[in-house]
Amino acid sequence: MLAPEVPMSHSVAAEPPVPGRHAVPPTAAPYSAAEWDLLSSLPSWTVAVTATQAPVRGVVAGLAGLDAVAAGRSFDSDLVRAVVATIYARDDGSASAPRGRLADDAELLAVARAAARLLERRADPADSAAYRQWVQSVAARVCRAGPSRGGPVARSDRRFLDRLGDALGLG
Repeated sequence: MLAPEVPMSHSVAAEPPVPGRHAVPPTAAPYSAAEWDLLSSLPSWTVAVTATQAPVRGVVAGLAGLDAVAAGRSFDSDLVRAVVATIYARDDGSASAPRGRLADDAELLAVARAAARLLERRADPADSAAYRQWVQSVAARVCRAGPSRGGPVARSDRRFLDRLGDALGLG
């Protein structure tokens, strides 16, 4: 597991830093264990809550969400790559199992707002933007994997994605 303090703007996945960036800039702020748990659980909670919003989504939507989480490994953000590495390094036997459960989208939106506030205070602006956009893209891929499979997103899903974007500070 991760140590209680995880400095960002460098990779905790033993990957080299992004070229052109300092390994640990002087402004890098460490995250507490609770803060890191929040940041590393939000993507998985996003998959779980979004996939269960509509009963017809099922396994295909969950798999699309897991694929979207894994896509974070190729992001040009040390924070996003470190979160993905943490998700896949969890010792509970499941790559995507979040710590605890969220009951519904209202709870997910509250957690997203808390993560956005944390990132605003502590993260490199580029890492913050990349993380928030990535979480939004995870939800969007789950919604697109619904019954229309790649077609237009249902109106209720569009409203949810808009609310999530607002909670993440993207709107």
